[in-house]
Amino acid sequence: MADQSIIRITKELSDIQRTCDLSLAVACRDIDVRNVRALIIGPHDTPYEFGFFEFAFKFGKDYPGKSPNVTSVTTNSGRCRFNPNIYASGKVCFTWRGERGEEWSAAQGLESILLSIQSLMSGNPYENEPGFEDANEPSDKTNQKDYVQKIRHETLRISVIQRLEDYLGLMPDGQTVAQQSAADQDEGDDELMDADDLPVAFEPFKDLCKRRFLWYYDSYLDAIQKAKAEVKDHQTFVRMPFEGPSNSMEGRFNYTDLERRMHNIKAAIDAEVDQWARAGLEAKAKDSTVAVNLQHQYEQVVQWFKRRDVPHDLRLEDGNPFVWVLTYFGRPMTNLDGGLFTIKVYFSPQFPEEQPRVRFETKIFHHRVALDGTVCYFPNPMRKEDVQSHLEAVFASIEEEDPAYDPRTIVNLEAHNLYWGGAASRKLYNRRLRRSAQQSVE
Repeated sequence: MADQSIIRITKELSDIQRTCDLSLAVACRDIDVRNVRALIIGPHDTPYEFGFFEFAFKFGKDYPGKSPNVTSVTTNSGRCRFNPNIYASGKVCFTWRGERGEEWSAAQGLESILLSIQSLMSGNPYENEPGFEDANEPSDKTNQKDYVQKIRHETLRISVIQRLEDYLGLMPDGQTVAQQSAADQDEGDDELMDADDLPVAFEPFKDLCKRRFLWYYDSYLDAIQKAKAEVKDHQTFVRMPFEGPSNSMEGRFNYTDLERRMHNIKAAIDAEVDQWARAGLEAKAKDSTVAVNLQHQYEQVVQWFKRRDVPHDLRLEDGNPFVWVLTYFGRPMTNLDGGLFTIKVYFSPQFPEEQPRVRFETKIFHHRVALDGTVCYFPNPMRKEDVQSHLEAVFASIEEEDPAYDPRTIVNLEAHNLYWGGAASRKLYNRRLRRSAQQSVE
């Protein structure tokens, strides 16, 4: 008889992965379903905003009768306590533990745990500490502000910058790990481990975080500029009353350095698509499986466009099936009417494990398009290997006439604020969008 806990865990993982939740992601190795990794993207309007916080779940055979063991992975190697309830050691304190009426229930599950952790990431995390819920003394008000400031800094430094630098092989000074290794070898260090000897790391959120970084890049820079007006570089973090020597958030502010590192990360991610294009031509020459698949999908999509009422032109750049160039014609009777936009879709040689990156080459003022042209769109999670699904989602994102408000889709700050800023602001937004459509053909 199948292990009931395995069945339950597998179903919960599948349920989360089938949704388009933009703030939660889960993954596990195929052979190890009891050990799950989860990513929570910090909520808007909190010091955790758009940070990438990873957690490790270990499910016992008695699950769901007993709750899983949960550990925070994003701790700067055990040196950073991100919340009164998220310790530097990785321990996560839940409200149901030890409180009558709030015990763990088998009706709860992985998603409810993630939402509970996410709820800790509030705009005023100071009050999460027991005994400080209603602290209103002047010193408490000052501490609350100081606590928010240092969490915002470390969210950017640790959960975003360090994570992306690790993914990209970047050093804090902007050098790549390969460059640093070469320098070390030039100095006579012959004891470096060969890359082929290193264990393969489990990094299930690597591609997701890169794509989300492109979404939120301008928000990160905006947060840095606002913080620079509040604190000075090299100013020391204030220790909170509930922080101890081995369970705290210590450090100094240095937003100037964080800004420089942000720019380096953006440049490295942008350079990846050029690497993909070069590798794609090599893959095409070798008739690799991915190259053949993308060529076949390209031909299918060309036929799909021919059957559509609204014409679009599609071609391969330099005959490369890893770089698609789409000419998008604005839909009649919309703010995009008359527009003629060039969109590029870049594919990795590891597609679909690495998802496409879609970018407007023609400037457009749209709340779902970042300043660099990156499109915020949501492909069907069950069809991520289907390029047509991606294009359909792109069109839906830019053509949707009455989208629901969702702060997780903030990729163009000015356009977003105008779109949801009231009737007068919406009119200005519509004028700006129509103007960009007109300029696209000038």
